[in-house]
Amino acid sequence: MSEFNGILMGMGNPLLDISAEVGQDMLDKYDVKLDSAILAEGKHIPIYKELIEKYNAGFIAGGATQNSIRIAQWMLLASGKANQTAFMGCVGDDEYGQTLAKCALADGVLTHYMKDVTTDTGTCAVLVKDGERSLIANLAAANNFKISHLETDLAQNIYKTAQYYYIAGFFLTVSVESLVKVAEHALAENKTFCLNLSAPFIIDFFGDQVATALPYADILFCNESEAETYAKKHDLGEDLKDVALKVAASPKKNTKRSRMVIFTQGSKSTIVAYEGKVTEYNVEPLASELLVDTNGAGDAFVGGFLSQLVQGKDTSECVKAGHWAAKYIIQQPGTTIDKPCTFA
Repeated sequence: MSEFNGILMGMGNPLLDISAEVGQDMLDKYDVKLDSAILAEGKHIPIYKELIEKYNAGFIAGGATQNSIRIAQWMLLASGKANQTAFMGCVGDDEYGQTLAKCALADGVLTHYMKDVTTDTGTCAVLVKDGERSLIANLAAANNFKISHLETDLAQNIYKTAQYYYIAGFFLTVSVESLVKVAEHALAENKTFCLNLSAPFIIDFFGDQVATALPYADILFCNESEAETYAKKHDLGEDLKDVALKVAASPKKNTKRSRMVIFTQGSKSTIVAYEGKVTEYNVEPLASELLVDTNGAGDAFVGGFLSQLVQGKDTSECVKAGHWAAKYIIQQPGTTIDKPCTFA
C-alpha cells in the first residue's frame, strides 16, 4: 500500500512491547507499581535486557495509538472493510522498527513511519503480575517525531484523506505542534478528532500540552484514574459523572460538534457524557480464571469504539464494540490479534 484511501488515521509513539510475567521482586527492584504507566528513567534502562535474558519475554507490536488503530482495522475487516486505517510515528532504522512495520502490515494498517537513523526504535517493558500490568516506556526514536514528516507526500495523502483522527495523550510529550497541525485540519474540514488522556502523569506533568490539545477534541477518552487526576487538578469534584459533563462542556474549537467524553472504569460501567446527559453502559464480567493480561484493554476499547464510529454506528453500538474488544484482549498476552474478529 503506497496510497491511502481509508477513513481513520492515528499518530503516536510506536513501541515494541517486551512483555513478561514477573514477581513482586521485579516491581520492587525497579520501583514501579501495578496498573501504572511511566516513562523510563536511567534506573529503568537495564530492565529491557533483563526481561529478555531472564524472563523469556515476548515481543508484541505496541504503542497505545498504534494498538488502537490495529484493533480498529481488525474489527473493520470483520465488516468487510480492508485497508481503512493508517498510522504515523517515528522508529529507528533497525530490526525492531522492521518488526513493528511487519506486524502493522499483517494487521492491515498502512504505516508511514519517520525513520531516525541515529536512535533505536522505542520499547516498552510490560511487567505482568496476576493479570495486572505495569508499563515502562523507553520512547527512544518515538520521541523524535517531527512536524516536517507531515510535509511528505504520503503523510499529506493520509491526513487529508482520513475523516477520523485518533491521538493518545502520550504523544503530547513528543510533538504537540504535529498534533495541532492535524487537529487544525480536522477543525477546518469539520472532521472528527479524538484524544485520549492516556495516563495520570500526562495530566500532572504535561498540563500545558493537555490544555492545548483538549479544545480540539470532539471525543475524549480516559480511564477512571486519569479522570480522577484531571478532576483533582482542575477542581471538578469527585463524582465522575459530573466531571464527565464538565469536561464535555469545557471550551471547544469546533462549535459544529458537541464533545463526547468517555470514561472507562475497568469492569465497572463506562460513563459517556454528551450534550448535557450522562449514560452508563454496563460491562459484561469476565471470569477471573480467563484473565490473562490487562495490558491493552483501554487501547482495545478505543479501537473497538472507533471501528463502529467510522461506520456511522450510534454510541451504544460503539461502546458495545469497545467492551467486546477490551474483553477479548484481556484474554490474550498483550494486544495480540492473530485470529479473525468475531464481533457482530
